[in-house]
Amino acid sequence: MARRQLNFQRRRTSGRAISLWSLFLILTLAVAPPIKHYFTQRAQISALNSQLNSNRAALDKATQELLLWQDPEYIKTQARERLHFVLPGERQYIVTENGTSTDTNQSTKIATSLADGQPWYSRLIASISETG
Repeated sequence: MARRQLNFQRRRTSGRAISLWSLFLILTLAVAPPIKHYFTQRAQISALNSQLNSNRAALDKATQELLLWQDPEYIKTQARERLHFVLPGERQYIVTENGTSTDTNQSTKIATSLADGQPWYSRLIASISETG
């Protein structure tokens, strides 16, 4: 009789354990996709927030640069530095890598000494040969 009771108790315990494990498995399968979507969306939100912060920084930088370009003095200095513009009456010198300076007015003299009636390729060859 004790043996029967032990077998019956063992079956009840294993039956309860199997039903508990199956319930746990079903709940896990039911909850896993929403949890996966939650973490995926949190990662997307984090990436978008970091992109938004970098876009705001770029916008602030562009706004500051726009304000600079509205200043006439800044435009003059940029034209002098980037495009090598010279105001009338000034003389510009360009320092090359080996430390010698060249006068930019000399290059304009070479360009004006070339004949205008010649084809463009002849003027190009003459310009290269005179400067070289």
